[in-house]
Amino acid sequence: MKKRGQVTIFIIIAMVIVALAVIVYFVYPKIKTTTTTTNPNDYIQQCIEKDIETNSQKIAMQGGSFNPQNYHTYNDEKIEYICYTNEYYKPCVMQHPFLKQYIETEIQNSIQEQTKSCFDSLEQNYKNQGYDVSLNRQNYSVELLPNKIISTFNYELTLTKDSSNKYENFKVAVDNNLFELSAIADSIIKSEAQYGDSEITAYMTYYPWLKIEKRLRDDGAKIYILTDRDTEDKFEFAVRSVVWPPGYGV
Repeated sequence: MKKRGQVTIFIIIAMVIVALAVIVYFVYPKIKTTTTTTNPNDYIQQCIEKDIETNSQKIAMQGGSFNPQNYHTYNDEKIEYICYTNEYYKPCVMQHPFLKQYIETEIQNSIQEQTKSCFDSLEQNYKNQGYDVSLNRQNYSVELLPNKIISTFNYELTLTKDSSNKYENFKVAVDNNLFELSAIADSIIKSEAQYGDSEITAYMTYYPWLKIEKRLRDDGAKIYILTDRDTEDKFEFAVRSVVWPPGYGV
């Protein structure tokens, strides 16, 4: 009788273990899926941020342009002229008078395909979980802010299952000081447009975190390289201003 009682206890324990295993098998995937998609903004942040980081770095290394058109080739890279003249003796003309806004537009255009792909994926993800999904896609913008690049997507997502939830104004934030570097670049090109040159030592005295290099080229062009000493973020751009003909000097 004692042995039979022990066998019965073992059978009951085994049944409980099997029942728990079945519950975990069927319930846990649902819990996991719900957890990974409870916040649609987190999904969009993770989906788009890498493209913003990569594209903004590329744009910063190419004078603010994703696909430079009027450029100087330096170290096998195309670097956009943001102040340029093809004449001798004359100061350059600013090519992008509103440099910050120009860079914001370049970043915005560069992530257009990834933005569509990420929101398509988000929509399908929720449909696969049995949600009724309404996604109203409107406009989006990119803004350079101190130490940040903020992308705001004025989209409206409504998810309906047992209840209805609405999400608006998705935001993706990326750490980057392109705001500060582009502001200094803008100041430099204003000096180039007015005087034909810029005194870079003053900037580095005023901004200890900043390193500026000015590389003179054989054709009279200048390559400016602005580097954040702390983060190593860079902004490179080309200038051609007050160029002397070959054989002449200042």
